[in-house]
Amino acid sequence: MSRPSTFVPPPGARAYSLRTARGEFAVVDAPAAPGVEPRGVALLLPGFTGSKEDFNPLHGTLAERGYRTVAVDGRGQYESAGPDLDEAAYAQGELARDVLAQVEALGTPVHLLGHSLGGQIARAAVLLDHAPFRSLTLMSSGPAQISPSQRERVKLLRDALAVMSMAEVWVAMRAMEAPEELEELDGGLDEREDLRQRWLATKPAQLLATGAQLCVEPDRVAELAALPLPFHVLSGAHDDTWPVALLDEMAVRLGAHRTVIEGAEHSPNTDQPLPTARAIAGFWDRAARP
Repeated sequence: MSRPSTFVPPPGARAYSLRTARGEFAVVDAPAAPGVEPRGVALLLPGFTGSKEDFNPLHGTLAERGYRTVAVDGRGQYESAGPDLDEAAYAQGELARDVLAQVEALGTPVHLLGHSLGGQIARAAVLLDHAPFRSLTLMSSGPAQISPSQRERVKLLRDALAVMSMAEVWVAMRAMEAPEELEELDGGLDEREDLRQRWLATKPAQLLATGAQLCVEPDRVAELAALPLPFHVLSGAHDDTWPVALLDEMAVRLGAHRTVIEGAEHSPNTDQPLPTARAIAGFWDRAARP
């Protein structure tokens, strides 16, 4: 599970519900910093079990570089509504159309960034219609299905959700975590409660459907590479969801800019936010040039 450093929006950011043609979506919207020339708008999609708060550590640096960043809870994630039990509502095509509706509601072309599962949803949206996007960044998001060890973890979660409530699964997951993982929660009890509330608010059908997607996702890199968009593949130096070597190969196939963040693993946005934000802004700067 991704662990944002804080659930409080950064200074200057606003949390609200973005109204779209496909419903309302909870967002954290951080404008470009005062006195800085605006350089563009970006839409940020979180990963599996994540939320818009996963991007809180990035907003400030990106704002200073002139970028308005809008992080969104997808359908059924945390504070965005969705059905509890209807897995069909979370089919990848439906989630991709949600992204297109979000961009339409923002009213301007955007740089699109997706983390992990969010990267595969972002890819699906771009393949439906690339016109609203200025670039695509795939952060810790691979070319096809997740690694065998992660597929096993998703199977365990699906099996648990078949017989247990979200609250019961939360207790079971916490009991399985190693002591050093618990010590990483710098916010102490408050942060643990924030993570618990996020988990409880997420719709079980969303987790079941998107978890299944991650386990069977086909390789669509060739389709993506055919589009006239700038691509960026960014990851930590270690990743157990998609091996880093596989992400290197995907970047070559896409003709993408490649960034590896030292000292980071599957969530460079929270592991090493400053170099991650700088790398993202640098790519966006280059993508805006003729």
